[in-house]
Amino acid sequence: MSLHSVERYPFDRIFTVYEPQGGQTVADSMLELAALRAELNAVRSAQESALAAARIDGFEAGLMQARGERDAALLSAVDALHGAIEELDERYDETVRRLTGDAAELALDAADMIAGHAVERAPTAGIDEAIGRVLNQVARGTELQIRVHPTLVETVEECVAVRQRNDRRKLNLAVLPDGTLPPGDALIAWEQGGLTLDAAARRAAVVAELEALMPAAPLVAAA
Repeated sequence: MSLHSVERYPFDRIFTVYEPQGGQTVADSMLELAALRAELNAVRSAQESALAAARIDGFEAGLMQARGERDAALLSAVDALHGAIEELDERYDETVRRLTGDAAELALDAADMIAGHAVERAPTAGIDEAIGRVLNQVARGTELQIRVHPTLVETVEECVAVRQRNDRRKLNLAVLPDGTLPPGDALIAWEQGGLTLDAAARRAAVVAELEALMPAAPLVAAA
């Protein structure tokens, strides 16, 4: 064909529209695709909601388990603490009883030592005080008989003389020896009564007060 002889291309004036198989139109396909997309979106949303709910349920379950374990651990710790406190209370009570008993024994030993030292240094001091207490209780001129150990007669008579010099009234006091009385003890008698100055009795009274505090068997007063 020559370049100068150009022929017109034949175009058909009738176009054919493509129709999907089964007679389905494009509009129907678009609607079906939109429905599928909506269903997919709904499935995804439901999946995400279910996943979020599962996460919340798992978190709550874990939290409940952690709280249960915490409560159990706390209860166990409290029980252990109570046991330790009870053990400490028992040890404390035992220590208090032991220390109280030791203190009571020490107090009794100290009382014995002080009393013995007082009798050794001033064997008539307690007797003189007892005479003063009796003179304050009896009527003026009452005759008193003061029985003491023979080695203390002279010393007690000196105490009586001092009291007589310091008292305006006439004192009727007689000092008598009594070998049955230990040094430091005395028996002061008058017509209406008497007074016994007994170191052993005083010790027995002290022991009676301290018996409840003693950890061992009760002490027996010295004869």
